[in-house]
Amino acid sequence: MDWYPWGDEAIQKSREEDMPMLVSIGYSACHWCHVMEKESFEDPETAAIMNRNFVNIKIDREERPDLDQIYMDAVQAIAGNGGWPLNVFLTPEGKPFYGGTYFPPVNLHNHASWKSVLQSISTAFREKRPEIEEQAANLTQHIATNSFGLAITEAGETYHPDALQVIYDQLMKTADQQDGGFGQAPKFPQTFSIRFLFQHYYYTGNKKALDQGCLSLDKMIQGGIYDQLGGGFARYSTNPEWLAPHFEKMLYDNALIIIAMCEAFQLTRKPIYEKAIRETLDFLQRELKSEKGGFFSALDADSEGIEGKYYVWQKNEIDNILGKESEEFCTYYDVTEGGNWEGKNILRIKNPERRLAEGKEREWKRKLMDIRNRRIRPSLDDKILSGWNALLTTACCKAFAALGDEIYRKLAVETMNFLEENMKGAGIRHFFHSYKEGRAVIPAFLDDYAYLIEAYIQLQEVTGETSWLIRAKSLTDWVIEHFSEEEGGYFYYTHVEQDDVIVRKREVYDGATPSGNSIMATNLLYLGTVFDLEDWKQRAARNVGGLKEVVSRYPGSFGVWATLLNALTYQLYEIVLAGTPSEKKHREFLARSVPNRVFQLTSVTRPDFPLLGNKPIDGESLFFLCRNYSCQQPVKEVAELISLLKNS
Repeated sequence: MDWYPWGDEAIQKSREEDMPMLVSIGYSACHWCHVMEKESFEDPETAAIMNRNFVNIKIDREERPDLDQIYMDAVQAIAGNGGWPLNVFLTPEGKPFYGGTYFPPVNLHNHASWKSVLQSISTAFREKRPEIEEQAANLTQHIATNSFGLAITEAGETYHPDALQVIYDQLMKTADQQDGGFGQAPKFPQTFSIRFLFQHYYYTGNKKALDQGCLSLDKMIQGGIYDQLGGGFARYSTNPEWLAPHFEKMLYDNALIIIAMCEAFQLTRKPIYEKAIRETLDFLQRELKSEKGGFFSALDADSEGIEGKYYVWQKNEIDNILGKESEEFCTYYDVTEGGNWEGKNILRIKNPERRLAEGKEREWKRKLMDIRNRRIRPSLDDKILSGWNALLTTACCKAFAALGDEIYRKLAVETMNFLEENMKGAGIRHFFHSYKEGRAVIPAFLDDYAYLIEAYIQLQEVTGETSWLIRAKSLTDWVIEHFSEEEGGYFYYTHVEQDDVIVRKREVYDGATPSGNSIMATNLLYLGTVFDLEDWKQRAARNVGGLKEVVSRYPGSFGVWATLLNALTYQLYEIVLAGTPSEKKHREFLARSVPNRVFQLTSVTRPDFPLLGNKPIDGESLFFLCRNYSCQQPVKEVAELISLLKNS
């Protein structure tokens, strides 16, 4: 195959030879991407057809999510669904006119073979060019104007708890109240919905919300989607009870699940969450951390060409390793002679009420991991993405807050230091999106910047250093200048000077990762409060208001926006720990569940931080609870502060 990267060379060749482009988009841990590669792209006859009739371009969706979004919209409009591999045909101007996902090598049921699709498209491009151009123009117009759910709202709109009850009711209609999570297979973690349920419980006391959120996490932690030996979560489950995962492990998934588990632990103090937080962070440091300090993107699902082979077991293997203790292990982890998945065993905990001695469990895992580590490992996707590393930075801050373990605060600072030292540039490349083998490439996108700002905010909360907030504000100013839409308050996904995309999109869905717009709205509300910037706070409120109706109807697709509605309905708490720094009180406060708050510590008097004005910087350490910069009488202890919060 003669593959080109996306860029001027491929586009110029397409235009000079008046040949359509074929863009194939996937990612390293995508199982069906590898299947199609082997079946079709590596087949000499198929490769010859592709090379003769198309300019073939291969794109990693994680390196170029902007292109993935644009052409995924086109394929969804054409076929009614999407996924990866994403195969899309473009005119020499880069406009899509046909596409799909996986195509089999031979005609199969209602699916045309890949070779027949190639030949049909090539013929149509030569013989029906006007129709092709019209289709491409219509699709491009559709992509550019697709603003599903967006509405214009006025500043100052008020929100009522009834709207949040509607969101809760909608979520619970899709909730699996037996196995946790939402909907049927394939089942994704949907951590934003879980976090909304936790906040709903906090504000309303509705224990069903807490129970459903905890059930979801418990079932995942006990299921096969969680690596019972090595820690860490796979991307999703192929069945309702979380047994059989799609085995790839992604950095972003694990960061987002850690955040949800930290909030669960703050609410419940259940040991299952602390254990899973620690094991997952251990996995990330052991398997995905680079020598320089950044974190790699993913581990593949396959090893030796077989999905899950690295992770599954035959009972006789475990018998040989554990001897007479094997039966107890196999009973606990659902291991049988016949297997629980395709004749093999995925470790899972079916009877969690049965307790194991911690030392025994640790020794079992050590012995099995020793054998597993001798197997051929899944391949590593060794690119380092700024946004995903920023999400992990936030997760480490949350882990420090929940557990109080200094190693996680240190890891958060180290990860951000890596990003600033290796992925910061200038101009359109203010930050880079991707880093590999010592080289940073591709200008960062909106979600990269949104997650970086969020991480700066969280770093300030756990360290008390105001310099992180200064950086957050500076970066927010830069994003507003270079990513804002011309009218309205939302943000484009790409920088204003980026010229290799056919349209600039506004992405508002909270999908596998939070939308850059929802996190930016959260950042604007927080920083607008910290720096008393009314226009930032109003912009956040308008952006939430513009999506209020669609969030109420489809909360599973707008989970971060839903939690932001909580902040606007109940207002942000403004909390300051003033006086001589008290690490003990700082940690005690962070360990408590207090959602939707601004939290600052006084170390110096700063006029640019209005919440810190007129607060003591030495003497007895005191908590101030404020609303709109008007503060109640300070209290000495965290318990007193929590009492004020409950009565405010």
